[in-house]
Amino acid sequence: MNDATPGRRRGALLDIEPLRASPAFARLWIARAIAGIGSQLTLVAVGLNVFELVRRIDTVGAATFAVSLTGVLALVPTVIAGLYGGMLADAFDRRTVMIVSGFVSWLCTLVLAALSWTGAETVASLYVLTVLSATATTVLIAAESAATPRLLPARLLPAAGALMGVTVGISVTVGPGLAGVLVASVGFQWCYTIDAVLFVLTLAAAFTLPALQPQGQVERPGLASLLGGMRFLRTSPNIRTSFVVDIVAMTFGQPRVIYPAVGAVLLGGGALTVGLLSAAFAVGALLSSVFSGRLGGIRRQGLAIERAIEAYGACILLFGAVLGIATLGEATGALPTPAGAIWIALAAVLLAGAGAADNVSAIFRSTILQTAAPDSMRGRLQGVFIVVVTGGPRVGDLYAGVLAATGLLFLPPLAGGVLIVVLVALLVRRRGFLAYDARHPAP
Repeated sequence: MNDATPGRRRGALLDIEPLRASPAFARLWIARAIAGIGSQLTLVAVGLNVFELVRRIDTVGAATFAVSLTGVLALVPTVIAGLYGGMLADAFDRRTVMIVSGFVSWLCTLVLAALSWTGAETVASLYVLTVLSATATTVLIAAESAATPRLLPARLLPAAGALMGVTVGISVTVGPGLAGVLVASVGFQWCYTIDAVLFVLTLAAAFTLPALQPQGQVERPGLASLLGGMRFLRTSPNIRTSFVVDIVAMTFGQPRVIYPAVGAVLLGGGALTVGLLSAAFAVGALLSSVFSGRLGGIRRQGLAIERAIEAYGACILLFGAVLGIATLGEATGALPTPAGAIWIALAAVLLAGAGAADNVSAIFRSTILQTAAPDSMRGRLQGVFIVVVTGGPRVGDLYAGVLAATGLLFLPPLAGGVLIVVLVALLVRRRGFLAYDARHPAP
């Protein structure tokens, strides 16, 4: 895996050249970094708001179930929006698609804020506005991702992916904590209001973009356009393989649904342990982006994806092993107590490693998609990419939940890690994917 741009020295730290090379991309990145924190404020605040409203009239269990519906109800609309948004991005000016979808999302947040300030919010209104906002935001992301290769040269796309990883890491680590502080101190309305104010930056960045009219053959959004994208994907083994291996990783390597039980009955520490385990994954992803400088020089990007996902599987497997050892220690009394800091620390480190590996995989999967796919297909394939990223973890939650029902909390990550390592090794046996060369991108 040699440097794709000979003569250029690469440091270990994050490569910020994309920000210098494209002012338009720099504006989008800054907007995403700041507005992402606002989005997390609303995401957390809506869950807490729903819980409070239902808890006033029903049990804690009913309130918890009501909170879970905020994500479930948005799943199908988000999948549809990803596919349709991709078609829109291939048929119309991507700048216009971003502005319109961004405005709809912003309007939903404004209504949330207005309802909260007047005390008129209801569970139904929170559900409806959350679904509408998630749908519009999905279209926005599909158009923005399809537009990025038009703003930057191909050699800088891995660095751009790492920069976007930084924005996600910052928003996921800062946003939820800040939301908790704001809700506890000044109320839900301030979370929604701050989000609405910060999201203006996204709209402003979209307005300053150049026109991004589709190139090549243009198809109107509809079934024919969608089927055309599917046919292209069927004849694009490298892109298709990158999707499939990610589905495997997300299906069998998402142990987040067992965190509450792990904190309550296995490792101890309760909510603090749950928060630490949840944050560890995001921190690992953020750190891998901060130290991603050398990734831009990797040419064998298919091989890099395979190694990153195998490392992800190994971390998840070892996380399961730690839980298994803790379970054995609790049962026999021969090992330190389950609440011992050593188990919690080991679990957090392994989840941070998984987050770092997942981020590296995501950088190269996105790069292959953006460079190997023709411009006329990028929107639709980005839509499929969004479906994979959105749907995979939901299936993973179901997998982990079913196995955890046995009472063996270590089983989902332990078995899942083994499945990831074995299945990915089998799926990438086709030599072409492992030999994928960034200098000669082929779908």
